[in-house]
Amino acid sequence: MGFFDVVFGARAPKLHVAVDEGRGHPVILIHGLASSSATFDLLVPLLRDHHRVISLDLLGFGQSPSPATATYTLDEHVAALDRTIRSLKLPSRATLVGHSLGALIGARYAAQNPAMLSHLILVSPPVYIPGNTVLDPLERLQMDAYQRLYDFMRHNRTFTEAAARASSLLMPMKGALEVTEKNWRAVRMSLEKCIESQTTITDLAQVRVPVDAIWGTRDPFMSPAGLRVLERMRGIASRKVAGADHVIRPKFAQEIAGLVDNPSPPTRPIRVVKGRV
Repeated sequence: MGFFDVVFGARAPKLHVAVDEGRGHPVILIHGLASSSATFDLLVPLLRDHHRVISLDLLGFGQSPSPATATYTLDEHVAALDRTIRSLKLPSRATLVGHSLGALIGARYAAQNPAMLSHLILVSPPVYIPGNTVLDPLERLQMDAYQRLYDFMRHNRTFTEAAARASSLLMPMKGALEVTEKNWRAVRMSLEKCIESQTTITDLAQVRVPVDAIWGTRDPFMSPAGLRVLERMRGIASRKVAGADHVIRPKFAQEIAGLVDNPSPPTRPIRVVKGRV
């Protein structure tokens, strides 16, 4: 019996498949924190004419299961994602597009399942590194500020729910940001165990498929120090979208669709020279 058999009493849960449309190369979409498949409402129409587009609700969000035993670690999210993808019996390797929290989950999934994917796209990845490893004093303060903000959000549900309601009014799609009694546990624990305690850089270092990272220049969740590390990693092509924020609005959706159709050329691998023993 495996770890997830013990945690869930059976195999990892299957996620809700909100969209499965079109034919062609499969493209799997996974959303971010406090969201659902509605995140990709403006992207799906740009892809479904020439791709099989599959949009999922993550564990604890949207219409996916919220097991009482779940603690919403990165491994639990990945296990549910893996079971769901394998249940689809895709005829070929897929492109995986992860937004925000979905980008962090996608990085771990890609590292563990290289045979399942042909391309990984990280959209608005909140890449954070320990504040004490950041040299620039201002950027160190910014990194620490993210941690303090997330800690405050986890311990102040009323504030977090109100902030989510206000922010959702500015979004072009309904249901793309929700913090409710139903998903609060998933929000709180995923924030702590996947975003605050992330392993994204080491996960990406083990990914063997081409990786594109894309984010908006006005995204308040992007850390300059974390992005600098991301931009300097081999195997990852980075792109900034002028004027875009964290939400996938029309211009941002077009840029992402372009990367799905035309992945960036893979960078050259690091050359390893064997020394004499």
